[in-house]
Parts: sequence; structure tokens; C-alpha cells
Amino acid sequence: MTLDLKVVLVDDEQLAREELGYLLEQIGGIDVLGEADNGQQALETIAQLAPELVFLDVQMPGLTGFQVARRLVDTVPSPQIIFVTAFDQHAIQAFEVNAIDYLLKPVDPARLEQAIQRARKRIAADRAPAAEGAATPSPAVRLDQIEKLVQMATERQGRRDQLAMKVGERFLLVQSDDIVFASLADEVITVVAGQHTGTSNYRTLDELQARLDPDVFWRVHRSHLVNINKIKEIVPWFSRNYILRMKDEKATEIPVSRTQTRRLRDYLKL
Repeated sequence: MTLDLKVVLVDDEQLAREELGYLLEQIGGIDVLGEADNGQQALETIAQLAPELVFLDVQMPGLTGFQVARRLVDTVPSPQIIFVTAFDQHAIQAFEVNAIDYLLKPVDPARLEQAIQRARKRIAADRAPAAEGAATPSPAVRLDQIEKLVQMATERQGRRDQLAMKVGERFLLVQSDDIVFASLADEVITVVAGQHTGTSNYRTLDELQARLDPDVFWRVHRSHLVNINKIKEIVPWFSRNYILRMKDEKATEIPVSRTQTRRLRDYLKL
């Protein structure tokens, strides 16, 4: 008899949750109890619905998937976790452990089915009375595994990540290093990267900034996020403020707010 799994989906992208839900429906025997689009909501949803299995996105604004997983270690019962991640295959294989499984985006249906089979076996064992003398993973072991993943995520911060931007009717993937600046106007985020200008699907600059290196991308104004390595010129302005002239084709000028002026002066020794 097929084991019905009680599942919660956590991903900040609605389309990703819908696609994963569709793939799970094709497999069958899976009851999706609920969804969450950020880490804090995930913790609340999991506490309320008590799923046996959680599909957990790694990169989310606020609490990351790893931070959520660390908190779930202390819950009783603690659900099984399948991370949904953009880590490269070699890194995943290096850290693969028995207690946690991984799926790469975009999710491959065959790989998803394999992960579900593994989850069924583990959850079936959890449901059955523990065999005398059987060894079960302790929370400390699972926490240690998650700590390794946190370390891997931290090391990854320095790597070049990709960002999707819409140009006309197509989406381009650009390296974050190539982004010159992003600006918000009329609830639309415009991104300039290399020779391209497009729009981002992020709803706010806060969400976009959370995906980028905070040492490189500064929120110099509530409506502007800039790559400090792409500043061409700093122009003194009224009241000891500055205008940044960027390294794009138009040499776009971006104002610096009063609160960020001091940070800029300190950093560049102005």
C-alpha cells in the first residue's frame, strides 16, 4: 500500500511552488497541506499543520532555508526535509547525507520521484514502532549536517550568482558582478547590466538586495541600489550630498541619500 505523505511547500516564488505541486500530483499519494513564501511563514505553517515532509527552498528573503531547518531540528516531531537548491551538483554530492535530500532547480521529475521514494522509506520507519536496538539519527547529528550546509552557503556568498532580467519578450541571465544598478519607479524595478537594460521580477528592492552581496551592492537611496564597483564618478551636490555617475552607456546619475552619504565618505575616504 502506498504511503500517503503530508507535505508543505516552501519557496518565495509562486511559480516554483505551483510547478512542484504539479509534479507531486503526477506522482500521487501526496497530500500538500499548505504552502509558505518565506522563512518565518514556513515555521508558522509547519507548526500549525505538522507535515511529515517539507520541500524547503534554500535562498529566501529573511530566514534562509538553512536557518529554517536549524529551527526545525528542535521541534517534536521534526519533519523530514528536502532542500530545493541552485547549488551545483558536485557540491551537493559532497554534502549528501542520509537524513536530508536535495533537488536542483529546475526540478527534474525523475529525480523528484527518487527523492519521494527515499522520503517514504524514512517516514514509514518513523511511523513504525522503533525496532529494539535500532539506531535513529539524533537531533545533534542532523544539526551537525545542517551546520555543514550553512558553511557551504556562506562560502558560496563570494561566488558570482546569476539574476534573471526581462528584456522585451525574453529573459536574460546576467552575472551579479555585471549589474551596474537597479532602480525602482512606479513599482517596477529596472536593472542595468552590461549592455542590457531590463526589468526584474522581484517585487521590492529589499528582496533584490537580499540576493546580492551586501559588501558590493549598496542601497544609496530608497529607490536605487548600486554596484559600488561600477561607480565612474562622484559629483558633489547640494548640502554636502553626492550624485553618483555610473559606468553604463548613459552614464546615469543616481542621488545619494543623506543617511548613505556618511557611509560613502567613510568608505572612499572623501
